[in-house]
Amino acid sequence: MFMLVGEFSGFFGTLVDPAMDGTIISAIGRQLHHVDWIGLHFWDLIQPFFMFIVGVAMPFSMTRRWNSGDSWNKTFHHALIRSVLLLFLGWALYCIGPGKITYHFTNVLAQLSVTYLIAFLIMQKAVKWQLLVSFLLILASDLLYRFWSVEGFNQPFTPDQNFGSWFDLALTGSFSGGSWVAFNAIPTTAHTIWGVIAGMILMNEWKPRKKIQTMAIAGIVGLIVGYGMSSYIPIIKHICTSSFVIVSGGWCFIGLVLVD
Repeated sequence: MFMLVGEFSGFFGTLVDPAMDGTIISAIGRQLHHVDWIGLHFWDLIQPFFMFIVGVAMPFSMTRRWNSGDSWNKTFHHALIRSVLLLFLGWALYCIGPGKITYHFTNVLAQLSVTYLIAFLIMQKAVKWQLLVSFLLILASDLLYRFWSVEGFNQPFTPDQNFGSWFDLALTGSFSGGSWVAFNAIPTTAHTIWGVIAGMILMNEWKPRKKIQTMAIAGIVGLIVGYGMSSYIPIIKHICTSSFVIVSGGWCFIGLVLVD
């Protein structure tokens, strides 16, 4: 949250002032801005970790409610209302800047409304099934980008000429700007699902060392696989390519280990 305050206050912009070129301050400043298209900066990890940490909190919150006697239906009703509110707030934030009604859903809150609900629906399933769903969502997204054949939107890794851009045009009638796409909510659901799994690990009665080792191994595997894939599938946060989702998921596990 402190990082977000730094962004909205405009402080990070001063770090990349041309007068700072060639200095360590400028290098730090670049890490506090999104990559233009291909690549990964520290700032590109803020949104995945936000979605991941929401997932981490879910087993603690829901298990407490289930143990106190709440039924699954009651908690589902609550989760559904929360998702609708997140979607509404995420959409409404986009209307503030233009000062008029606009229909864009690339805001983190709008994206979280989807990832939170999907993660909730499967959180009582075995870990293997949660992992399967997370990777199927990543795979489905990857295949749609690769094989979408609509003319003008059949370049999977080109800004505004890919399936995600077509989806935005079909959904809202326009592009959301900056080449970000609403469909990111589908592949990035993996971050929230993996957060749920991490929360379940933390709640487990394992010894602390085993918990840390398990999450550290998951993080390292994510980094190796994600960066390894980048030679074939570029790391692009704007459209949440599979390599981006996996490598950022690895960093999420590593980050949780460091925080823990």
